[in-house]
Order: sequence, then structure tokens, then C-alpha cells
Amino acid sequence: MAFDRRTLLRAGAAVGLAAGTGGGVAGVVDLVRAPRATARTGVAPRIGYLPITDASPLLVAHAQGRFAAAGIDMARPVLFRGWESLAQAFTVGELDVVHLLMPFAVQLRYALGARVRLLAWNHTNGSALTVHPSVREIGDLAGKSVAIPFWWSIHNVVLQQMLRAAGLTPVVRTAPSVRERTVQLVVMSPSDMLPALSTATIGGYIVADPFNAAAEINKVGRVLRFVGDAWRDHACCVVVVRQELIDSVPETVQAVTDAVAGAQLWLGGHRADAAKVLKDGRYLPQPLPAITKALDRTPGPAQHPDWHGERIGFAPYPFPGYTEALVRAMRETVVDGPTGFLTGIDPAAVHADLVDDRFVLRSMAALGGPGAFGLPASLTRTEEGNQP
Repeated sequence: MAFDRRTLLRAGAAVGLAAGTGGGVAGVVDLVRAPRATARTGVAPRIGYLPITDASPLLVAHAQGRFAAAGIDMARPVLFRGWESLAQAFTVGELDVVHLLMPFAVQLRYALGARVRLLAWNHTNGSALTVHPSVREIGDLAGKSVAIPFWWSIHNVVLQQMLRAAGLTPVVRTAPSVRERTVQLVVMSPSDMLPALSTATIGGYIVADPFNAAAEINKVGRVLRFVGDAWRDHACCVVVVRQELIDSVPETVQAVTDAVAGAQLWLGGHRADAAKVLKDGRYLPQPLPAITKALDRTPGPAQHPDWHGERIGFAPYPFPGYTEALVRAMRETVVDGPTGFLTGIDPAAVHADLVDDRFVLRSMAALGGPGAFGLPASLTRTEEGNQP
């Protein structure tokens, strides 16, 4: 981890935050020039996002005026280029609502003591392991480097499960070896992954779409496996707010959740239309064909074709069993940074502490209940996949 609590506390100027990580500079400059988006000031909440289709519910909610319809004068979402700069701006109070990698949310809460709460899942699936055309199977990654978007990401968690299942060992800050069957993990901004793959600097990357779709369209890489084929309907990004917002203006939090859930319900049945909304509204910079393919993928390589792991999903309910399984899986994951915070928490107790599902339950009820999102009425499920 490249920043700690001291870093967060002294990082009041978001421009400095972005400069230190190389990501999101333009978006953060706009953010600093605008009024601070905190519950304390009464200014409308501000959203931060990365330019990936994972952010679709928040972006579509803004584009379609759903926040306004819910009574929020929401400013245009601010684009960041990297997870670290987004999290830093969020933690120091420059943002109120973000879509965040769920393992990263766990880290912010328990390693850094950030007062953040998870409101809902932002999406399920939507990521893939994309490899250089010379790589035909997982075992071919021995002696190569694979890029991940962040240490505490479902991408890193599941990638390491895939590697170990193939008899490979993930390593950090160590040159990869064909003889020792090791694979070096490197953190890379999603926008840098495709150029690195095209020059064979890396053997592959695991990340959210549309970066996988772009590699396929540009014929510089191919999807080897979808993450949703390894862990069925896993949550990748989640909707996170600061506790301050819940304490100060719970009605605003409810309105945000209503708008996001409404956008998720619409997205499920309007994927091609959604791609045009995201492109025409200049929320995503990628070409329309890549965004369209990412949102409306046809079946691809799969060990579990009935899971339809290639298809990004938009169901907001955060299942408790997933939170517990994720924390257990994080304990088995190699990262370049401290992991001690995971030994001091009970995986079975994390969900109740991190997640506040009151708002999403109300939102779902108003939209027709769990069934409208393809969820069981009981709101229970059994995790399926490679997790411990």
C-alpha cells in the first residue's frame, strides 16, 4: 500500500494526491476548484469514479437525472485515473460517494480506520484475465508479469487463485522465473495495461471492462477467462459513502441509493442504450464498440458456462456470505504491503460492521423487490467458485 493514515491526513490538496499517484489529475483539479462536497457544508454530494463499465450505475443515474428526481442536486461525477487517488480524495472528504473495489473498502475500514460504509453492490462480474496472443493457457504465464489494477482488488484475489490452481506461484518485487514457475504481479493503471500488453511488456492483465474488450477489438490480446467464471456473480465494485453522510443526512443517502438502484434495474435491460449514454455523455473515453461489447458480451471461454460469468450484472444487494468469503480469501492473497489487519478481524463479523443495507433494502422494495433484480426472495445464497 502506497499511502497510510498520515498520508491521508496531510493530503488535503487533491491535486497533490493525484500527482503522487499519476492518476486522475484533470478530474481532481476540477474537484478542488469546485466547492467541497461534504455533508458539513450542505453542498450536493460529489461522486468519484474510474472510467470503467463498473461505474455504469452511478454514471447512468447522473446522466438520466435520477439523482435530481430523487431530490439531489448532484454535481457531475469526477473522473480519476487510479484507485489510489480516488480513495485518497474520498477519505479526506473531497468526495462523498464512490464506486470502490470491495477488498479496498475492507482495507480502508480496518487497516486505515477510515469511517466508510458500504451501501450496495455496484455490479457483479464485469472483469476478465486478458493475455497476449502467445499465451494459450494459464500455465504459459510462468516467467511472465501480469498486471493488476490494485493490490486489494478482487482481480488480485481471483488471479492468485487461478495461478495456484495451475501450479504457478505469484511473486511480488521478484523477477518471474519459468523454471520456478513464478508469475510476477505488478500494479498498473487500467489505461496503461493495453499498451503494455501490445508490446509484450506483460504477459497479461486482469481488470474491469472495457479494457478487455478493447484488447480484443484491437487484436492485441484475448480473454483467457472471465472472473465471473471463477467466482460466480462476485461483487467487484461497491457503492461506498463516508459515515458522516449517513449520520448527517440519511435522507440524502437514501436518495443516492434509490437513484443507483433504479439505474441498475434499467441497465439490466438496456445494455446497448447504456453504452451510448456513457459515450455520448463523455463519461467513458473508450470507443463505443468497446463499451458496447463490455456491457453486452456474448458467451466466451468458460469452465462454468451456466454461470454466464462473461456478463456484467447489476444487482445491488450485498450478500453477507460474500463478505465473509472475501475476507477469508484476502487472507490467502499476496500483496505488496501489510496484511496484519486481516488477522485481527472476524470474517463473519465484518459484514455487519462494514455494510449498512437499510437503504438498499428500501430501494429494492420500492422497485419491485429482489425478484426485479433476479435475486431470490430470501436474499440468501451459497458462494460458488474458488474462494476458500
